[in-house]
Amino acid sequence: MNTYETTFGNDSAANALPAERARFIRKTYLHLAAAILAFVVLEAFLFASGAADSIMSVLRLGGSMSWLLVLGAFMGVSWLAGSWANSQTSTPMQYLGLLLYIVAEAIIFVPLMFVAANFSGGDVIAKAGIVTLGLFLGITSVVFLTRTDFSFLGPILAIGGFVALGFIVASILFGFSLGSLFAFVMVAFAGTAILYETSNVMHRYNTNQHVAASLTLFAAIALLFWYILSIFSSRD
Repeated sequence: MNTYETTFGNDSAANALPAERARFIRKTYLHLAAAILAFVVLEAFLFASGAADSIMSVLRLGGSMSWLLVLGAFMGVSWLAGSWANSQTSTPMQYLGLLLYIVAEAIIFVPLMFVAANFSGGDVIAKAGIVTLGLFLGITSVVFLTRTDFSFLGPILAIGGFVALGFIVASILFGFSLGSLFAFVMVAFAGTAILYETSNVMHRYNTNQHVAASLTLFAAIALLFWYILSIFSSRD
């Protein structure tokens, strides 16, 4: 989940000229597509190179404490990546933030991908990816067709994120499973986050914030993919 705040400016895409707004949206989704492709390539590299096995070995040695450290590190890296991506003075810093977040997502996905690939059948990951893409396109269509401003969802997502984080930390500390119900709730949460972030692309971001916008969309899609893959893996 996102652990950083996005800085919106006054010259939002909603107030820009149509051509400028269209250029911003096109750049945002091109960067999003590139981020997803980079994530897939990096994930494949981690498994092909054996790095994924090393990551799994370290996590097994550390037990629940290692997962807490990984979660804490991921939250810190997410905040840093978001801050860099929102830089108003350095374009290279924006791209560095996006790249940093992609790498962090690829690493934290290793355990779930490992379980899915080795214990749930080879097609589970592809199925989860297709469902994730379909849901993302459907939610995106709702925003672009209705042109509704869903910014009111921000506080709801913030509170829900803290509650979900509390459950996750408790499950790690006390060793209980959150179960499929929690995963389905988190799918709904991630879908709502996509709705909110897509609305921000339309109404809140500056026309020069395409890198930051693509990062927040990528983060929401990654969260959706995580819990859809978790559901598919547990069922198979």
